Amino acid sequence: MGERWIGVTGFYTTDNPHPGLAVVRALRAADPSWRILALAWDAWGTGAFARDLIDGVALVPYPAAGPAALLARFRTILARCPLDVVVPTIDAELPHYLAIERELRTMAQSRHPSLGLIGEEYGATASAAVNLIVDPIDGTANFARGIPIFATLLAIQSGDDMLAGVVSAPALATRWRAAKGCGALRNDKPIRVSRIDRLAEAQVFHGGVAGVERNAEIPGFMDLLRASKRQRGFGDFYQHVLVAEGAGEIAIDIGLAPWDIAALVIVLEEAGGRASSLDGRRDIHGRSLVASNGALHEQALAVLAGTSR
Repeated sequence: MGERWIGVTGFYTTDNPHPGLAVVRALRAADPSWRILALAWDAWGTGAFARDLIDGVALVPYPAAGPAALLARFRTILARCPLDVVVPTIDAELPHYLAIERELRTMAQSRHPSLGLIGEEYGATASAAVNLIVDPIDGTANFARGIPIFATLLAIQSGDDMLAGVVSAPALATRWRAAKGCGALRNDKPIRVSRIDRLAEAQVFHGGVAGVERNAEIPGFMDLLRASKRQRGFGDFYQHVLVAEGAGEIAIDIGLAPWDIAALVIVLEEAGGRASSLDGRRDIHGRSLVASNGALHEQALAVLAGTSR
């Protein structure tokens, strides 16, 4: 297949440090063979020259320059370095990368037709080799109403395995990340699911009662809530990362797409938890996500399906 290059942004390490180095560490842990190109705004106050992590550096325009300048710069970069994937990590630059996503995808796929990109904004071009799965804003309705529970979700998939995932919630100043076999972190601190193994002591999160009751997709939903000690309706990504860090035991969501699920799966699993669809499959295409601390997973699935006595 040849070597793969991944471009990552966000390398200031001074005041209010950017997440680029943390993302690179997760990528390195997932697959040390990947080559990393740091995409830096300038050469000052930056971690882009961390030679133990970075294979090359390229300058990109500040966000104020706009998407046209960014695209012009990428034409030059791609002529010299055959990037497979670009991972923007800074909120201010994300709209520009979304604006030029189609052009970048066309450039990348002309050089690497096996590369897959699965994303909410433009659909999917799946690959049997490696996929980058992106949800630019999970929790869009929250974002629109000024509720600070929204995040960018990124995952790297190889075959059926999630190799790495990042959940970045800028309004919460929090980032969850994980790499296969390396554990899960909240910012830079390891996280682990709870050890509670009795449903009567569990805290259960959900995305909203009314929607679940309307479509009757989960016959035992209310039974599970009644059987638990405490219930809260956070919804979106947040309830699942709360399970990963041990703040709750079960989270349920339905009507989901692969990009809503992928990054959460590896964070949960690397924190010691379990993630599946309502029918118990480990499948990001299953349209639902049940997250748990593992100890209560089978019991939760049985109650939700209405088969528990």
